[in-house]
Amino acid sequence: MTEPLRFLALGDSYTIGETVTPEQRWPVQLVNRLREQGIKMANPRIIARTGWTGGELKAALDRATLLPPYDLISLSVGVNNQYRGLPVQDFESEFAALLDQARSLVQDRPGRVLVLSIPDWSRTSFAADVGRQTEQESQAVARFNRVVLEQAVKASAVHVDITASTQNLDTHPEGVADDGLHPSAEQYAHWVSLILSKTSLNQLLKR
Repeated sequence: MTEPLRFLALGDSYTIGETVTPEQRWPVQLVNRLREQGIKMANPRIIARTGWTGGELKAALDRATLLPPYDLISLSVGVNNQYRGLPVQDFESEFAALLDQARSLVQDRPGRVLVLSIPDWSRTSFAADVGRQTEQESQAVARFNRVVLEQAVKASAVHVDITASTQNLDTHPEGVADDGLHPSAEQYAHWVSLILSKTSLNQLLKR
């Protein structure tokens, strides 16, 4: 009997699904969508915590008990580096190290490493409340996203741009959870659709 495919999701509050229920987290929604398409998937293992930077995620991953090889790994981190004003150069090295480890954990099958871009949180009501709903903040997110894209391309990982879908949240509040910052379940569902349309993931995992 074929064993279910194993998915390791790495990140921060966007991966753990701050404010939404466990079933509404995007990694869980992705697994459920793949199951609907006939792919046998185990429940995702999530290593993520609200507030983690790339370096903090790397430290947690190094401490974790892992059971490779994994069939799919996602990486979504960097917003807290940007929010705290940490150097983008430091994030670049952190992110490169995370990608190296992710590739190793999928037995160097880079097509099975998903890299999600950083949401533009500057468009949220939370950003307005803390005085950071500015074009400069959005540009800072873009600088970090350039690193995410460059490193994903360098690692031959699959890059999924979800940022554009977060740049109208000031006029589409249904995409934001009750805390005014994190995505709603509906927004996460949209991310899953972007992942599936971008990667033909169902076909990849059937190989």
